[in-house]
Amino acid sequence: MSEEAVKAAEAPEEAATEAATEDIHYQAVEKEGSVTAIWEMQGQKHIRTIDPRSSEGKQILALFETAA
Repeated sequence: MSEEAVKAAEAPEEAATEAATEDIHYQAVEKEGSVTAIWEMQGQKHIRTIDPRSSEGKQILALFETAA
């Protein structure tokens, strides 16, 4: 295999590694002063939405409140 072919084959792996190393963070979506959803983000990419009434949502909100 040529050197160029090897580099082309490795490029997707490097991109996946860079994406995996980006920190996951959470954004609260508020409407009229109350949290309606929590977005789990990795860089600029939306991973999933968490219900703030769920046990996981309550844990995330509790961590945020203790940090503030």
